[in-house]
Amino acid sequence: MVGSEQIERFGYTQELRRSLTFTDLLVYGLIFMVPIAPFGIFGGVFQGSGGMVALAYGVGMVAMVFTALSYAQMVKAFPMAGSVYSYAGRGIAAPVGFLAGWVILLDYVLVPGLLYLIASVAMNSVITAIPVWIWLVAFVVLNTVVNLLGIELTALVNKVMLIGELVVLAIFLVIGGVALAQGKGRGFSWEPVYNGSTFSWSLIFGAVSIAVLSFLGFDGISMLAEEHKGEARQIGRSMVAALVLAGVLFIVQTWVAALLVPNPDKLIADGDPDGVAFYDAAHVGGGVWLAKLTAVATAVAWGFANSLVAQVATSRLLYAMARDRQLPKFLSRISPRHRVPVNATFVVAVVSLGLGLYMWSRDDGITLLSTLVNFGAMTAFLALHVSVFWHYVVRGASRDWLRHVIFPLAGFLILLYVVINAKVAAQMLGFTWLGIGVVILVILYATGRRPKLSGQAND
Repeated sequence: MVGSEQIERFGYTQELRRSLTFTDLLVYGLIFMVPIAPFGIFGGVFQGSGGMVALAYGVGMVAMVFTALSYAQMVKAFPMAGSVYSYAGRGIAAPVGFLAGWVILLDYVLVPGLLYLIASVAMNSVITAIPVWIWLVAFVVLNTVVNLLGIELTALVNKVMLIGELVVLAIFLVIGGVALAQGKGRGFSWEPVYNGSTFSWSLIFGAVSIAVLSFLGFDGISMLAEEHKGEARQIGRSMVAALVLAGVLFIVQTWVAALLVPNPDKLIADGDPDGVAFYDAAHVGGGVWLAKLTAVATAVAWGFANSLVAQVATSRLLYAMARDRQLPKFLSRISPRHRVPVNATFVVAVVSLGLGLYMWSRDDGITLLSTLVNFGAMTAFLALHVSVFWHYVVRGASRDWLRHVIFPLAGFLILLYVVINAKVAAQMLGFTWLGIGVVILVILYATGRRPKLSGQAND
């Protein structure tokens, strides 16, 4: 079933414009994940994994593949915007959907601010005459204008930016590979994949809790379910395809960079407080010009390309929850001309700007935002896996054990282990946010406004 009938059977009206193809979704997912995402957080993952950074990304990819497979199952059942909020709400119960949506808001609402801040700091390091706050404002304004002009322009910009990122990545891999062949760095080694003297699963999963930031975004494809003009199954396929492609690129680039790190022992001992470990590795491989190229590419990718699609996904989540009256109604307003959630887009811009400026004033701003974003996403993904089992097996009596039991269970257990091994600060802040959501839910019940989704019985 293709088109407006997909959501009208759930009690909604088709308001967003259906114009996106499978390729558009694939490009969107790759841009959201950023093919060069490890450039910005390489040092933290290297330290956290004891140098086995490629292994951390490999494990992260496997965990996210199971999550993508669960998304694929739920988007077939409920082809609508809202991601985990819609799937948990309809697959289990509306109150569970509210809590899942609340938790993933911690990811979606905060991630644009994080991206803008990282990019602004990077650009300030290249062009010091322009302060961070000006870069921040410029990125927010530019992306908001593009998003308000319609999803078609956003899709076009995505394709252009993806090509640019892949060109930069190719340059780094070629130059880095030649440098290793010439004897620079440590030469070829399997240590970025496995080092028997330091390996432990708790160490690797602790690093995965950081590396997973690079994978966040494949799930954003599901937010465009009401703007995709093909079959619902294509959404799930595009998510898996984007995730696997990005994962392979992450593993290869971090493997090369790990072998070019000038002082790996020092990086493991002292960490990367300035976020320049990858650029130092690029300097070893190709000199100052390659270090500058990778730094500027990171700033543009995070501050424009990635934050552009992050703003799209966040506005669609706010739109979906407001449409069900679980957030203020004004967030569900659609632009008559461009068919985009205009008020939600503006709110995301304002929150991102304010959050970015505030966190810029803190010494631990980027670290704090990163841990919150990751914890929110992984906790919501746990609810997603449960919703697959509940909807298909408990309610539907499915006997497809592989897709509806084994895959969700594997994804759930891996992510649960990652959450357990995450930093204590992330756990405390994340559970505090969840606790606030529980309080709001109790208030809704007490005031007779129990969460209810359109077309769903209030049982």
